[in-house]
Amino acid sequence: MKKNAIAGRRFASWAAMEAHLHAWVRDVADARLHGTTGEVPLERFRQAEAAALRPITGVSSFQSLRELTRRVQADCAIEVDGNSYSVPWRLIGERVRVAVTAEALRVSHAGHEVAVHARRSGRHQRIVVAAHFAGVAGFETKVVQPAGLDGVAAEAPALLRPLAEYEALVGGGF
Repeated sequence: MKKNAIAGRRFASWAAMEAHLHAWVRDVADARLHGTTGEVPLERFRQAEAAALRPITGVSSFQSLRELTRRVQADCAIEVDGNSYSVPWRLIGERVRVAVTAEALRVSHAGHEVAVHARRSGRHQRIVVAAHFAGVAGFETKVVQPAGLDGVAAEAPALLRPLAEYEALVGGGF
């Protein structure tokens, strides 16, 4: 192209150069026999390539993605943009990778996707998937003390000293 299209030419403006290049591609480059393919580019496009093209209506040219690292808190959740999203309880204390798009939030740990949530707008929302808490005591049922040998729930052990002694030790009433 340097040797054919613009070599030795001067242009009054950028627009004039673009107009010249457009005409050169149409009249020269697309009409001659191509050295590599052995075909005329315009004919090749019409016969083989045009039929393979598909419309891209509704598809963005790129997808915006943010990648974050978060530590799973004791409440089985991570915080992203002011909202709290649940993750499996076994990951409490672990670092996870979070991919945030306009529609979704995907959480991965050790290369495996562990949670997917619809992204929420706004703040101070808690998004919970019940399956993330499966096996946690007290999540689905009430926690009870184990029964004693006689089958009756054990009572709380009696204090060794009256509370008044503890109160006097720390210096005052509550």
